Amino acid sequence: MAALVLPVWLVTAPAAGASAVADGQALASQRQCLGCHQVEARRVGPPFRAIAQRFAGRPGAARHLADAMRQGSRGQWGAIPMPAQTRLSDTDALRLAHWILTLAKTPQP
Repeated sequence: MAALVLPVWLVTAPAAGASAVADGQALASQRQCLGCHQVEARRVGPPFRAIAQRFAGRPGAARHLADAMRQGSRGQWGAIPMPAQTRLSDTDALRLAHWILTLAKTPQP
């Protein structure tokens, strides 16, 4: 089994600041996440900041979020289920999950 190599901005996310946030938001845009989610406001799904706050500090949170993205989930944020994002690679799902978790600490605009 090959080791997962994460980009430097994920490993240093708390110190990376605005560039990590911009990179994460760009990836979310590229993967069409922003069609259902926004950083601050509820759209179809919960805002990314609310997800970050719910899972902040939990062991395994990034893996849990990545799995929820790829496999889908239901009943955690209301009646509307999160459809499985089967075209999202495991690496991109983890990158997105790590970015989302940084939003719990990012100052709101």
